[in-house]
Amino acid sequence: MANVLLGATGSVAAIRVPALYTALVADGHAVKIVATEAAAYFFDPAAIGNEQPARDAVVFLDEDEWSGRKTGRRYEVGDRVVHIDLRTWAEVFVIAPLDANTLAKLAIGLCDNCLTCVWRAWDPARPVVLAPAMNTLMWQNPFTRRHLRAIAADAGAGHIPGHLDESQLIAQINDRSRTLRVIQPIEKRLACGDTGIGGLAEVGEIVTAVREMLARPARPVTF
Repeated sequence: MANVLLGATGSVAAIRVPALYTALVADGHAVKIVATEAAAYFFDPAAIGNEQPARDAVVFLDEDEWSGRKTGRRYEVGDRVVHIDLRTWAEVFVIAPLDANTLAKLAIGLCDNCLTCVWRAWDPARPVVLAPAMNTLMWQNPFTRRHLRAIAADAGAGHIPGHLDESQLIAQINDRSRTLRVIQPIEKRLACGDTGIGGLAEVGEIVTAVREMLARPARPVTF
């Protein structure tokens, strides 16, 4: 159906990345993964995509951005720029799980790893799905709402009042933006032992959100 780039960040919920990858492939998509160094602590990148006959690269890590750097190799004209290759290939960018650290980076434009470089170079006419996952108090921290509002403003949602709680804010973002979908985290017993909102949404809900965003007509590119 589409080329889906799955971004994985350093939430404990990254243990669900293999299941999410499998579900997206089962839904008919071609899927590649760009993972932060922290995300790769929670799943084995080498174990994903082995069912593909050609064994094309499926998971891209920071060390794949500039190959040979650790051995002293220098960039040469014509070398691939991986974050641009991934940006060009993908029709939708899904970041699941999206941790608090990366949310902050997206909101202010920091691009210090392959994933955030893809975000900074992303075509604003193409859809994005964000599925946050973090501790309850991290989710309820005022910075979370500020960062979501900043991202939403850049995605065409306009000004969203600052007094809204997280659920109201997400509802307004999803109603106003044609290119951004934020998936509300769920309430559960979290990996840290706390019970509260902050768990990654169910895999099926994320897959459905991707399907729905791909069905929307593209909006004109504006800068």
